[in-house]
Amino acid sequence: MTYHPLRVLVVSHGHPSFSLGGAEVASYNLHKGLNSLDGVSSRFVARVGHPVVRHSGTALLSLRQKEGEILYHADEYDHFFLSNRNTDEIERDFLRVVLDLKPDVIHFHHFIGLGLECLYAVKRALPDTVVVVTFHEFLSICHHHGQMVKTRSNNLCRQSSPADCNACFPEISPARFLRRETFIRGLLELADHFVSPSQFLVDRYVDWGLDRSKFTVIENGLDIGQPAAPRPLPPGSRRGRFAYFGQITSFKGVDVLLDAVARIPEAVWGDDAQLMIFGGNLERQPVEFQQKIEKLIEQAGPRARFYGSYQNGEMPRLMQSIDWAIIPSIWWENSPIVIQEAFFHGRPLICSNIGGMAEKITDGVNGLHFRAGSSEDLIDRMTEALTDPSLWDRLRAGIAEPMTYKECAQKHLDLYYQIAADRNSAPVARSA
Repeated sequence: MTYHPLRVLVVSHGHPSFSLGGAEVASYNLHKGLNSLDGVSSRFVARVGHPVVRHSGTALLSLRQKEGEILYHADEYDHFFLSNRNTDEIERDFLRVVLDLKPDVIHFHHFIGLGLECLYAVKRALPDTVVVVTFHEFLSICHHHGQMVKTRSNNLCRQSSPADCNACFPEISPARFLRRETFIRGLLELADHFVSPSQFLVDRYVDWGLDRSKFTVIENGLDIGQPAAPRPLPPGSRRGRFAYFGQITSFKGVDVLLDAVARIPEAVWGDDAQLMIFGGNLERQPVEFQQKIEKLIEQAGPRARFYGSYQNGEMPRLMQSIDWAIIPSIWWENSPIVIQEAFFHGRPLICSNIGGMAEKITDGVNGLHFRAGSSEDLIDRMTEALTDPSLWDRLRAGIAEPMTYKECAQKHLDLYYQIAADRNSAPVARSA
């Protein structure tokens, strides 16, 4: 008698070949990590949309030279209900993949563009299959891009409700927000288990109504070769190279950072300090925000340099030229990949004191906290970094090595077996 390895289908809202967001990279790393382990076989389905051209008769596409990876074209997506209007193609094409593979575990790493109806279709077609969902932000809870930030004031939202959501979106009635909440939560509850990279995000979803016993915290794993050595310091210089990595949006706090850098006293900043900004998408932001950033750039002058967007594969080289990474986000964040990347390369971080950032970066141990949205408090922390010669080495010594993508995959594999055991239906050891 022969036995099949555990079959896992990882489903993502995007493929790193087309979109290099943190969730896309995390899901693909899980797929790769699972295939590196004994006794498990992973397949990967990723949603694509315009401008990728679909085949005329089917939503399914393939990636050349990528065995076990399938693209699912979906464009008829309702952002309010996280719903796919084209349920016929879910039933015909998405389920075709599912029924062909007959996975023991289906792990949804997101459902943007795919639609929550995929969970319902899977549970109906394969009721014994273990279904896991990973959350990456608060999209299910918050219609404001999943940020949980008030639309008018940019203040943090601490707990959602149909009435609170209506205050952010007066054109949408509380009754419609209640319908959204009921629809989304009802479909999410079909999943057997949830994974989150941070405890903070778990607590938010539990407050919203999901079962705490169905959550497990597993940090995303990294697929990086060798860490970058500390930047060689010229004689008499300091650890004064600060860097921002990420999109330039109103939620990321780049305006807070630029304002702080412009106002640090010259006697503190000196000639050797530098802010390096690696990021893009400013041109896609509202005109008012673009103008605000342009004014702040002018005020910061030569202290700040923009290097444009970057690819994940460039990160080791970029890390060679910096000392500190800064995450000034004004929203809660969950588990920004730059935290793990900076830790891997031994760079302390300076971050806002909220959400997943504050959970993963311990103030005074492996980084520094400042009050979210406060340029004044950030000035104090950057001044501390520039004037305490021993601080960088102390914080670097407090950094723990982050988890690799293979270690992350092993934790997921252990979880899959535990879920199956709790259901009294071990998913492996099926005879051929």
